[in-house]
Amino acid sequence: MTALLWGTTGTASSLAPKGAGPAAIGAAALTLGGLLLFFSSRAARVLPRTCTARERRLLAMGAVAVTGYPLSFYPAVARTGVAVATVIALGSAPVFAGLLAWLSRQARPTARWAWATVIAVLGCALLVLGPQLTGGSAAVNPLGVLLAAVSGFSYAAYSLIGGTLIGAGHASDGVMGAMFGGAAVLVLPVLLLSDERWLLDPRGLAVVLHLGVVTTFLAYRLFGLGLRHTSAQVATTLTLAEPAVAAVLGVAALGERLPVASWCGLAVLAAALAFLTVPVRRRN
Repeated sequence: MTALLWGTTGTASSLAPKGAGPAAIGAAALTLGGLLLFFSSRAARVLPRTCTARERRLLAMGAVAVTGYPLSFYPAVARTGVAVATVIALGSAPVFAGLLAWLSRQARPTARWAWATVIAVLGCALLVLGPQLTGGSAAVNPLGVLLAAVSGFSYAAYSLIGGTLIGAGHASDGVMGAMFGGAAVLVLPVLLLSDERWLLDPRGLAVVLHLGVVTTFLAYRLFGLGLRHTSAQVATTLTLAEPAVAAVLGVAALGERLPVASWCGLAVLAAALAFLTVPVRRRN
């Protein structure tokens, strides 16, 4: 469900009026969504006072990681395009999540997860880059690639931190609300220093409301619930379904056409996610 909501991000942000910078759109969405997550949850408001000193440090690190995602992903999109930035950010996130979990000795990546992730990333790349692969080479900007990788690392980091705190017994809405509430404060200067006139446009306001309420507030409330039942490594792999949702939405709502390579990538991605989620039948 989270991937379904995130899949509307590209379509919604493309409707923003002229003058809306990518970083400003991300900052506005995070500010609105983060404050909603914080103030709608009593657990989020009391968690920083009731948790241990170590957990407060984790919350602060999580807030910084959340802030890093829009400040790196949206500029990456502007430099290297939606397709390349999406593949690198979402494709690198499960890898970073597995490495961070291994380095922090929280969990050792399983062979099943590793194979599913590799296949899912390949399917995601075929799906998203299909139009460029069939119509010409995809534009790749080195700085854009680096920024996309940073956003993937940020996503993996706050997913792992959130999973750790939720696993310690804290409410998922409290953990997500505290991290995103802190991130909203950290990213607010970016919004205030940007040209805010586009927010006065009804279309600009509608875009921010959708991104803030649907793709941030609702999506991360559900993502937090998901982290209660699965690891951050598996969760970040499952959210590779986001480009599939965006592609199908583009075909159904915008009349876009996908090449054969993209449809093949969609099938490979679906097979990988099914392989990861379907329980293994154990022998007696």
